[in-house]
Amino acid sequence: MASSKTTTTPMQDFEAAADDSSQDVATFDDNRNGLMHKVQHALHVTPSIVPLIVLLLSLVVFGILLGSKFFSPFAMTLILQQVQIVGIVAAAQSLVILTAGIDLSVGAIMVLSSVVMGQFTFRYGLPVEVAVVCGLLCGAICGYINGWLIAVMKLPPFIVTLGMWQIVLASNFLYSSNETIRSQDIALHAPLLQFFGNKVNIGGAILTYGVIFMVALVLFLAYALRQTAWGRHVYAVGDDPEAAKLSGVQVKRTLISVYVLSGLICAFAGWALIGRIGSVSPTSGQLANIESITAVVIGGISLFGGRGSILGTLFGALIVGVFTLGLRLLGADAQWTYLLIGALIIAAVAVDQWIRKVSV
Repeated sequence: MASSKTTTTPMQDFEAAADDSSQDVATFDDNRNGLMHKVQHALHVTPSIVPLIVLLLSLVVFGILLGSKFFSPFAMTLILQQVQIVGIVAAAQSLVILTAGIDLSVGAIMVLSSVVMGQFTFRYGLPVEVAVVCGLLCGAICGYINGWLIAVMKLPPFIVTLGMWQIVLASNFLYSSNETIRSQDIALHAPLLQFFGNKVNIGGAILTYGVIFMVALVLFLAYALRQTAWGRHVYAVGDDPEAAKLSGVQVKRTLISVYVLSGLICAFAGWALIGRIGSVSPTSGQLANIESITAVVIGGISLFGGRGSILGTLFGALIVGVFTLGLRLLGADAQWTYLLIGALIIAAVAVDQWIRKVSV
């Protein structure tokens, strides 16, 4: 009995094999359209959202607990006056951290610049305008040294600025002989040194020129970072310096410019510090470096560089001010302020790590 046999062509065999293999192809669930991924992406694009939400929530909570006592014009302007120095120094710190660096010398540069302004005026008898310019140049020179050592000598930013912090701090005390120039003497002979402490009435709110300068500085830097080629280079260097170099970015020049600008801003903070406390004291502002890093981290700027908004830094500084004043008005122990701010720092870093996964 003859048996029937079906024959197929090679092309038919190939198509059949392809159909069979298509059934075995692994499939992966794409979660990029999920809610959590959308939240991650939104925070990645606009990192200042988180500190803004925290700031608004803290205002609401303390407003409920304290009522009109907290929302009074006096309380609101007091918060701004308390954070003006930290806000200015944090703006300088933000520029450095955006390049994936860190500057531990910002507080010391600020104080040294203020001491130079005071000593040049009262010890050497220079016109106060010249003394102020010399103080600003002092801050810029310190920043240039930091930038040159980091960009040209390729030394780690942490080590360079740690050493600069010690050098500037020692120079500050040696040069000033630990002498404080009294507020009365400044007001009588060099009132320009206290310029940023002068107050102005804006819509019923009493603000100092230091507060106005802080806000104007943040807005100016926010524009420069987002709308200019220099700002885009800063982000590129912080994200990947090698890729930025291959793209034509002058990495060394960008880094040096960032540290010079940071030092100059710290010098302005030193001028504002004189207006804030009224006197020139070599012992003031010693915690500004830690406080500035705190504001930057809470403000959502990544410590890994290349991501963040300087507006977030302002929000971070305001958060610290709101917690400090709110807890003080509640009569809480000052240690609760440090506890809550410490928790916010850890939470901010955790959120930053989570947000960074969106780009992986």
